[in-house]
Amino acid sequence: MSKSKSLQYFSTYGFMIIVSAFSMYTLSSISYAAKIDMPEGYILNIQMTPAVCAFDPNQKKQRKCLEGYALTIGSLVPESFNKSEACETETSPILSPLQAKVVARVIPDESYRIQLWHAVGGCVPMNASQYFRTIINYAQNLKIPAVLTDTVSHAIGKQSLEEQFLGLNRGLPARGIQLNCQKDGRNNILTHISVCYKNNGQFKACPVNVTSNCPSQFNIQGTY
Repeated sequence: MSKSKSLQYFSTYGFMIIVSAFSMYTLSSISYAAKIDMPEGYILNIQMTPAVCAFDPNQKKQRKCLEGYALTIGSLVPESFNKSEACETETSPILSPLQAKVVARVIPDESYRIQLWHAVGGCVPMNASQYFRTIINYAQNLKIPAVLTDTVSHAIGKQSLEEQFLGLNRGLPARGIQLNCQKDGRNNILTHISVCYKNNGQFKACPVNVTSNCPSQFNIQGTY
């Protein structure tokens, strides 16, 4: 996949994912496991892939870095998720070939997908296929400002980016999106975006423990 091709999956019209084969699946069709309580909501964590790859040398050899993805999904977690919690699962994250192909549009690396499921699967009331289907449902309905997929690095105001998200996504409350940055010398670089959802897939305000740490002005690292 060329760098230009990888960028076709993201635009102001959302995560451009070929999901026609999965259009029959909606959030209401998920059959939840009885032993795990339904969470109050979910948080979709989106990686600004060029920045993540630049900061973490361990990820530079992953497909998402080598093929120049602009955005990838980092995780979908219950809003009460705590990394110290015993959320690990040994259940299989293996997907059908068709579903794996669809999921690869937003989580390109199979090893990362497996690691994610093993870390989170014990705390979500669904199996691996349902979990990744939910990620696809959230991702395909989220509209992304074009500024996040630019090939050139540039500075942007926090308020400006938040307003672009709110303008593109009807029903997204002001506290429904949180931005996280990491310092690179004197510059702050946007690395992650968190979007909060109700169980039915509608946007909601993020819980108080999910906050932004970006200053009023920061940089978006262009694709490479």
